[in-house]
Amino acid sequence: MSIPEFYSVPDFQPLIIDPAQVFAENKATHAADEQRFATRHRMVATVRLAVFVGAAVAGYWCFSGGHTLPGFAVIGVAYLAFMALVRWHTRVGYQREHARLLAQLNQEEQQRLTGQLTAFDPGLRYLDAQHPYAADLDVFGPHSLYQLLNRATSRLGQDWLADWLRTGAPADVIRQRQTAVAELAPDLSWQQQWQARARHFPRQDADPRQFTRWLQQPDFFAGKGWLKAALVVLPPVALATVAWWLLGRGSMPMLIALAVLGVINAAYRAARADYVAQSIAIYDALRAYRDQVALFEERQWQAPRLQQLHATLHAARTPASRLIGQLSRIAGLFSIHKIPPVAGLGNALLLWDLAGMWLLENWKKRLAGQLTELLEAGAELEALVSLAGFQFANPGFATPEISPDKLEFTAQELRHPLIFSSRPVANDFSTRGPGQTGVVTGSNMAGKSTFLRTVGLTMVLAQAGAVVAARQLRLSPAQVYTAMRTQDNLAESTSSFYAELKRLRLLLELTATGVPVFYLLDEILKGTNSRDRHRGARALVHQLHRRPASGLISTHDLELAGLAEELPGFVTNYSFNSTIEGDEIRFDYRLTPGLCREFNASKLMQLMGIEVEEM
Repeated sequence: MSIPEFYSVPDFQPLIIDPAQVFAENKATHAADEQRFATRHRMVATVRLAVFVGAAVAGYWCFSGGHTLPGFAVIGVAYLAFMALVRWHTRVGYQREHARLLAQLNQEEQQRLTGQLTAFDPGLRYLDAQHPYAADLDVFGPHSLYQLLNRATSRLGQDWLADWLRTGAPADVIRQRQTAVAELAPDLSWQQQWQARARHFPRQDADPRQFTRWLQQPDFFAGKGWLKAALVVLPPVALATVAWWLLGRGSMPMLIALAVLGVINAAYRAARADYVAQSIAIYDALRAYRDQVALFEERQWQAPRLQQLHATLHAARTPASRLIGQLSRIAGLFSIHKIPPVAGLGNALLLWDLAGMWLLENWKKRLAGQLTELLEAGAELEALVSLAGFQFANPGFATPEISPDKLEFTAQELRHPLIFSSRPVANDFSTRGPGQTGVVTGSNMAGKSTFLRTVGLTMVLAQAGAVVAARQLRLSPAQVYTAMRTQDNLAESTSSFYAELKRLRLLLELTATGVPVFYLLDEILKGTNSRDRHRGARALVHQLHRRPASGLISTHDLELAGLAEELPGFVTNYSFNSTIEGDEIRFDYRLTPGLCREFNASKLMQLMGIEVEEM
């Protein structure tokens, strides 16, 4: 374990586009487009109103003057013109909203560059106190890695990204993701078109997996042949009876028809409500998926994983976007319930819900078995686009090299990905092989804990397939494990010290399985006296030394430095130091070989008003 020395690099550097400038220019361009389309939208609305008013006046003049045929001609032409204007108005409205969404996406990218993450989903639903590292490393929560990375809109896409951050991938999967992300990352326009298409449909909180499981239920119409016949026969009959009534021929046929339809609707009220709830919940997600996948299907991809996803989306010989489009149109039939009077009339005369249920069952017979695979492919693409957006925004970050060696982590100019500074402090660090432990000592606030989190987050990013905040990185996949923010739990009558012991027990159990583990233990055994702390930490390091594990331990206990003599070649001392100049404490945040030279606790206490005597 050491601070590595890398070969010198040439003075020249490749031209790197400044992402901040790109985002600023894109935001201005799309904001101008939004204003242009807004002006056009208002103009078309005015023309629509003029056509309507003009048709009404002309029709009144024709009919009041006895010109019946010209009157009908005016109404027909006006209707065609009005419908064409409605379509144009809708299209311009979509373009205006699309431009607004693109401007918003670039504004969000600007916020990510400066660390303004509060507006983004923190992913609290993924937090698990028992997870090996997520809570300690700020993977989820306020100012978290998930907020920095996530550009997915669907619940399933967000779940995929979260799973990648919670579970490290094997080497071959990491390489596949890296190659796919490398192809996606340079094309910012395509990435943002992908995101903007989905954002037109904001209600995507429903879990598609629940919908696909629901689709596996038995066919509602099984054994109900009479109901299928009724759906074909009764609505036209009901409409005919209404026409009969409007012509003044009597209301009794209409009342009988409405009564029969009412009995059928009432008999299946619960089933109808279930189909309506499930379909409305997934409607926006299906439309977003349809539009995103259509964009992906337009291109020929070179990365093997992207080619595999493309093949998955065409496995049914019909593009997935078309298949999902059919499903979304069926689900959209139930959106009539957003206008209760219209829904009531539709069901009273046409058995609208039951007709939609029949169409959904027919779709399910053909393709329900493939829906999960199609949705999962789209979710994986969302996760890849998230990593691609992160890579574009950070052109100076490195693509990790996957090492065949066990438990290697070799980094040059390693930085914390969640510290947004114009002049970040970078450190070099290297360890290779099992049984290695770095003991990090240092004064308060000097950077020990931050460095441990830097290493941990870097491993999480690398094993998800993302670029990392370093100039170079070479690592082998390993299970990250941390014990850093252990707290007491009143509900479980657990002290912070006992909570830490439980975390360390889990570490020992994990390393006993033979899985390579990289551990990060901050202020180890801090909840007990110095004598027991030293004895326990020493015993733990010796125990971990005999297992497939390596890692870093931070401590104020200088006696632990003696482990370097007990396990030569396997334990290495590092430190973070500070200097005291008058009443100021200065930190350089540099990882330095050897023990900490000076501590600052007494000075900090003096600055807080505690009268500590000089030694």
